[in-house]
Amino acid sequence: MAEQRIVKVGIIGCGGIANGKHMPSLSKLPNVQMVAFCDIIVERAEAAKAKYGTPEAKVYEDYKELLKDDSIEVVHVCTPNRSHSFITVDALDAGKHVMCEKPMAINVAEAQKMLDAQKRSGKKLTIGYQSRQAAGAQYLKKEAEDGTFGEIYYAKATALRRRAVPTWGVFLNEYEQGGGPLIDIGTHSLDLTLWLMDNYKPKYCVGTTYHKLNKDTNQGNAWGNWDPDKFTVEDSAFGFIVMENGATINLESAWAINMLDIREATTCICGTKAGADLYDGVRINGIRNNSQYILRPTLNPQGAAFYEGVNTGDPAAMEAAQWINAVVTDTNPCVLPEQAFTVTRILEGIYESAKTGKPYYFD
Repeated sequence: MAEQRIVKVGIIGCGGIANGKHMPSLSKLPNVQMVAFCDIIVERAEAAKAKYGTPEAKVYEDYKELLKDDSIEVVHVCTPNRSHSFITVDALDAGKHVMCEKPMAINVAEAQKMLDAQKRSGKKLTIGYQSRQAAGAQYLKKEAEDGTFGEIYYAKATALRRRAVPTWGVFLNEYEQGGGPLIDIGTHSLDLTLWLMDNYKPKYCVGTTYHKLNKDTNQGNAWGNWDPDKFTVEDSAFGFIVMENGATINLESAWAINMLDIREATTCICGTKAGADLYDGVRINGIRNNSQYILRPTLNPQGAAFYEGVNTGDPAAMEAAQWINAVVTDTNPCVLPEQAFTVTRILEGIYESAKTGKPYYFD
């Protein structure tokens, strides 16, 4: 990193995503101190402090009390989707830079409040789309910026699981999450696709959602059986998105579907000069000297954006490193809030189209 001043971080929400991604990644950074932990279940915050906190770290049950600590420069919001917006807004208004876990919010209205707060406060806001930090994604982004693909006019954003319904937390609760696989894992593949296309201007979309397997009792689920009565979100969702410039995107998402060709948080892009996908490492295809070719670059952690002290190749660790680097150097984080806002707009459009049975047109 350009500088090594200490950045003090507060964690709001000490559940699965905080323990599985945010706190382990932040702990790898030598200039980060996690000094505050908040959770409505205080025992979880206490456990997080014991594992990741400084000796004098504080524990809170009310996030608003955490935000009163002026020594905290950065807050990570790791709560269920419904509370992303109001916690983020309060944190920005309290003068904190905010990393909010994906998705940005449960709907456009809430995401707009976050954008407004970011502009009002002048603080940095980013959303946890760590798939961009994978070595393959970073490589394709550089190729796209170099013009390798020409005009990218078609893409497939894919997040399909055969039987991997999350059975913990509030994943199956539509009120808390705002949706199922579309807003949970489809959001990653859509963000990755838009980023590689560098296209954030949707015109309209058509969407369908399904509740075909929710009530199954013969489940074969990777994480044990789900409770059919609590599975209130869709089990799969699909969208067709048309951009203002005529480009189209097929978005596929499922937690449970009778399919063998399963892929998660991945994309396929097709341009006028070449195409690429992340289905089996990085594969770039095109025509050279009147013959078809497939390029498979050999990637290692240094093939992605590199930050001092973090060379694991782990996208979550790379995400934390670039985010803290952006705070320290006062530069833009990789994921801009306006980009994440467009992802939320499209997700909402697909859900609305599925409800009405009609195309959803963006303003």
